[in-house]
Amino acid sequence: MIFLQLFGVFFMIGAFTFGGGYAMLPLIQREVVSLGWMTDEKVLNFIAVSESTPGPFAINMSTYVGQEMGGTYGLWGNFFGAFCATLGVVLPSFIIILLVAKFFEKFKESRVVKGCMTGLKPAVIGLIGSAVVSTGATVFFPTGIALSTLLTVDFLSALGIFVLALILALKKVNPIIIIVISAALGIAVGYLL
Repeated sequence: MIFLQLFGVFFMIGAFTFGGGYAMLPLIQREVVSLGWMTDEKVLNFIAVSESTPGPFAINMSTYVGQEMGGTYGLWGNFFGAFCATLGVVLPSFIIILLVAKFFEKFKESRVVKGCMTGLKPAVIGLIGSAVVSTGATVFFPTGIALSTLLTVDFLSALGIFVLALILALKKVNPIIIIVISAALGIAVGYLL
């Protein structure tokens, strides 16, 4: 049944990923696509929606995937699918935090625990880097890398928004100006396509 599968997949993702939602993204994308639940393009759209709505990214993403997959069972399936996926991704962290809180005083000075935490840092950075590369490849090169791709309106508009984000990060530019320029660019590209 899809609800148990949703819970199981997201429980596994929540249990084996450290570093938050962006570190979970490669696993979510791999599992959702490999199970045939969604295409890479649809996952990318869910990423955009999850990023633009309030709340933690991984919880938003799991809720949207669960709602989408449970939708074949009607309105209540939407709710129950979202609940199962969200519970699956949150429950491992909740259990781990309870265990850590219970034994924190005993192990806080342990060399093994400190070593594990130090070793997890590069792994988290690698997972986040993987999410950047896979999402960037899907955004910038949806049909593969070719010279013709570099001249499409989609690629040029994405590149323009990326440049605007860099300007915002490197210069003291009012974010409202960047948002207005990005919105105008998005509207213009929407009309060109």
